[in-house]
Amino acid sequence: MILAVDVGGTKFSLAVFDGEKMVRRETRSTDRQGGRDWMLGQISGLVREWQREYSFDACGIGFGGPVVFDRQRVALSTHVEGWSGFDLPGFLHRLVGVTPVMDNDANAGALGEGEYGAGRGFRPLFYMTLSTGIGGGIVTENGVYRGADSWAGEFGHITIHPGGPECLCGAHGCFERMCGGLWLERDFGKKPPELLENDDFVRDYVTNLAIGLKNAVMLLNPARIVIGGGIAKAGERLFAPLRAELRRQVTTWSQARLDVVPAALGDDSVLYGAMALAKNATLK
Repeated sequence: MILAVDVGGTKFSLAVFDGEKMVRRETRSTDRQGGRDWMLGQISGLVREWQREYSFDACGIGFGGPVVFDRQRVALSTHVEGWSGFDLPGFLHRLVGVTPVMDNDANAGALGEGEYGAGRGFRPLFYMTLSTGIGGGIVTENGVYRGADSWAGEFGHITIHPGGPECLCGAHGCFERMCGGLWLERDFGKKPPELLENDDFVRDYVTNLAIGLKNAVMLLNPARIVIGGGIAKAGERLFAPLRAELRRQVTTWSQARLDVVPAALGDDSVLYGAMALAKNATLK
């Protein structure tokens, strides 16, 4: 059995996989005020409960913030306090008795969709999580591309509006600051699902989304772009105008394909990716 863990800014999820089949799953809302210790307590309680029924052979983690992959450490979280430098795999190792493999949630989501979802057969694949924050994951024929220092794919912090409002990272006009769910709610006083019911809002919103995605198209020329996360659940109400706006911005000068689809695994993209991380590690 494989234990998969998805730690996000709005929610966290755990799942049990028997091979590649999910046999159990639970999601709970994140208490940001409770910080890291609250979430660790929640995870511990749930894992101990499941250990009465399951014995885990491997564990994979998708974490909602930058991860130093070669050191298997959380770099930081801008959404929940207390995670900087934390040894989350070590914590789960003491709990479960196996050595976990951890990556950031966007890389895990990219791997999940790339192997089991909307990205199967498409390489290079660019996956974007559009939720509380924004992250990107790149999957090539050789697997997840993490860059020299594990910071590749941090698309939420490209600048799309120089001189724009300040982001949690300290820069101004970041993609995440303009399009992430946390900021939409703070700026407009409504949650993203409600905002996306408004045609005028959607028209303005997809303009910013397309600016960010154009950067991915120009830099990576991906075979497919898969978008996951809570905001992507708006479906064609979001994706139809987004495709049209992206085509408008990526002029006919470029013959790069513009294949943009929602995640096929929905809320489970990161969990499937965490499972794949663990499974691939056990095969080595």
